Amino acid sequence: MRKLLLLSCSTIHGSGFLEYAREYIYEFFTKNGVKEVLFVPYANVESLEGYTGKVRSELTKWGFQVTGLNEVSNPIEAVGAAQCIFIGGGNTFLLLKRLQEGNLLEPIRKRILQDGVPYLGSSAGTNLATASINTTNDMPIVHCENFEALSLVPFNINPHYIDSPPDSKHMGETRETRINEFHALPDRPPVLGLREGTFLHVRGDVATIGGIYPARLFIQGKETTEVPSGSDLSFLLKQ
Repeated sequence: MRKLLLLSCSTIHGSGFLEYAREYIYEFFTKNGVKEVLFVPYANVESLEGYTGKVRSELTKWGFQVTGLNEVSNPIEAVGAAQCIFIGGGNTFLLLKRLQEGNLLEPIRKRILQDGVPYLGSSAGTNLATASINTTNDMPIVHCENFEALSLVPFNINPHYIDSPPDSKHMGETRETRINEFHALPDRPPVLGLREGTFLHVRGDVATIGGIYPARLFIQGKETTEVPSGSDLSFLLKQ
């Protein structure tokens, strides 16, 4: 029943907001019969209204209607009636805290996993689709009840994954170092590093890497591997 499009980011260099992903998003929406999108702006630290307006301005041009979860009187009822749920980027800790406070995690999870409602995530919204937010790059600017996410997939993702330049003289921590620290503790799930412009598409029990660049896969106790665009990662759904 799962229909997920999980983007590393909303914007890449030289491209406007969601512009690089327009083809992927449009195909994802149209193939799943989406005409109306419920947008969750809760990761934004500045203006929920402004963020919803930004998304509405873009998706309306593509032929889709947008309602912000911040604009409804009963968010749980809105989730229950949603035709598609899009959770945008920002700060992952703030996003999770707001969803926890609104008792919205389980209603969203049910709509995606049981009712088959399409889910679009970007950056923090992609983090939220995974087992936990433990591998986010964001700073914990607020305190959450816990770090458990929606578990729409049984592994973690690191959006905005960055490789260390081979000639760099920087001696500090790298993204790979931090993910390996996560895997230094027992019983940790795989982590999929999504470079900018890369996404994961999940259809039921089939998961495929797409976009501009390869992804990077970290599995506890195994060598890190490059995953080219087009690769089948369905085995990760069986964790």
